[in-house]
Amino acid sequence: MTVAIVGAAESDLGVTGKSVLELQTQAITRALADAGLTLKDVDGLATTGVSRFSATLMAEYLGLQPKWTDSTFAGGSAFEMYVARAVQAIEAGQCTTVLISYGSNQRSARSRSLNAIAEDHTPYARYEAPYGPLYPLSYYAMVAQRYMHVYQQKREALAEVAVAAREWALLNPKAYRHNAGPLTTEDVLAAEMVSSPLTVADCCLVTDGGGAIVLTSLDRARDLPQRPVTVLGYGEATTNDTMAHAKDLLSTGAEDSGSRAFAMAGLTPQDVDVAQVYDSFTITVLMTLEGLGFCKPGEAGELVRSRTLPFNTNGGGLSYCHPGMYGLLLLVEAVRQLRGECGERQVPGAEIALAHGTGGIFSTHATVLLGVDRC
Repeated sequence: MTVAIVGAAESDLGVTGKSVLELQTQAITRALADAGLTLKDVDGLATTGVSRFSATLMAEYLGLQPKWTDSTFAGGSAFEMYVARAVQAIEAGQCTTVLISYGSNQRSARSRSLNAIAEDHTPYARYEAPYGPLYPLSYYAMVAQRYMHVYQQKREALAEVAVAAREWALLNPKAYRHNAGPLTTEDVLAAEMVSSPLTVADCCLVTDGGGAIVLTSLDRARDLPQRPVTVLGYGEATTNDTMAHAKDLLSTGAEDSGSRAFAMAGLTPQDVDVAQVYDSFTITVLMTLEGLGFCKPGEAGELVRSRTLPFNTNGGGLSYCHPGMYGLLLLVEAVRQLRGECGERQVPGAEIALAHGTGGIFSTHATVLLGVDRC
């Protein structure tokens, strides 16, 4: 059985003044309307970040008693993992229609903390915490320093990621930085240094926002209003909790999750028309593009400069929206690109899209490959 995404939507973004549950409900309502379905059709639910029992709480709030739920917390990669779990549940007959949702009001709440997520350090992280790193920023900065040293790259290679994100955001009216004007490499380099070599402009936004997608069998999807977007392949990898336990700062789980997803789909990076990759920081993008095989190690900066691979076409976490965890919005944009709904930022002829989530400090990785329904 092939499974497809039949609905996708985001909530209001930016500074909303809405609660987490309101933002999720808004995204859910819009995604179901997009799919031509209602809550009565939903018998599977996956979400995280609302509480320790996220799916239970959300199901009760929506008035659902689902047959299948998932509240796995794996940071920004959780939502790509949910796609894999949803496909498996639908294929196994556990449920027929899965709703994946997320929402956060970090900007309105003036906090970087996810609602009700414990901030306690893990046993090994306690040995790192006394040195006062900014979590997770300082850890990504450490990777960036290593990257620049090993591959003899300058900060401009990092800055170009933020510049590219802003170019796409200027084409997206929903982007938080849509009206901020162009960003130059010089602007990124001159921005306030937060954790060397990363400046404020190298770091993702802090916004309110949320999203939702709906999955069901392809056979059923073909009777619904939208053109189905099929799930072609997926893969995941979990590597480390603390940075001290990372075997190699320049080798991430994206290598494994990507290779598994491509193998399942029978595709290669060269087949991808548009990519949505987690951009918590500029270094995250360079490491992910290389780990997924879009270029060789040390060459992602040049790939970004060349603009030959359309990626993060909504403006990404750097210029569009970043509500604590961004992984679900990667999927929303991938679906819209494959359905040809992106207006000025539409990638012509896009038929294969990749969405890749990263969680923690390069800790968890999940890759999903999506394609247009050719029937």
